Amino acid sequence: MAKNIMIQGTMSNAGKSLIAAGLCRILRQDGLKAVPFKSQNMALKSFITRDGGEMGRAQVVQAEAAGIEPDVRMNPILLKPTTDVGSQVIVNGRVLGNMRAAEYFKKKKELIPDVMKAYESLASEYDVIVIEGAGSPAEINLKSDDIVNMGLAKMVDAPVLLVGDIDRGGVFAQLYGTIALLEEDERRRVKGTVINKFRGDVSILKPGLVMLEDLCKVRWPE
Repeated sequence: MAKNIMIQGTMSNAGKSLIAAGLCRILRQDGLKAVPFKSQNMALKSFITRDGGEMGRAQVVQAEAAGIEPDVRMNPILLKPTTDVGSQVIVNGRVLGNMRAAEYFKKKKELIPDVMKAYESLASEYDVIVIEGAGSPAEINLKSDDIVNMGLAKMVDAPVLLVGDIDRGGVFAQLYGTIALLEEDERRRVKGTVINKFRGDVSILKPGLVMLEDLCKVRWPE
């Protein structure tokens, strides 16, 4: 059975997809068979696989980084927005139908077997699964029956790297605020924090890193 690692973010566009792609490439260069996985993706534009299935483009990029063919198992649920409150729901590459957000929120727990079947199938074929979360694990209004962030991490027993984007500003608040809103068992899953897009003199950043380490109880590498 494959080992795993999960990339979660403090928000959308924090850099999860690119960091996951980078890990896929590093693992490939280290001689391991790596595969990307994102249980639920939301994107208007999709990729069509060789056998005609639809999947998120981010997992296609990650698959290319891993040197493997894109496969709908890498993204078993794809939501393609149709309105501000509704999406076309695609499961395992095929259209399930259109649903309003509230309808999908009630139904998504029924899709867990599809998610786990795809994950376990990949786990039987690869050495490492690089999992990408969606949005933020601290969206406390969405935590019920979560299948893409900490909910998934628990289902597959994955350690988590939490990514914040310093370009947006407030990166320490992003990281600490996210961890503070997690449950205690979820906090223990966070094995490291990543400040994405940092440029400049790291010595100026370091006092904040020390304080963040103390607040979050997640050690920074020396």
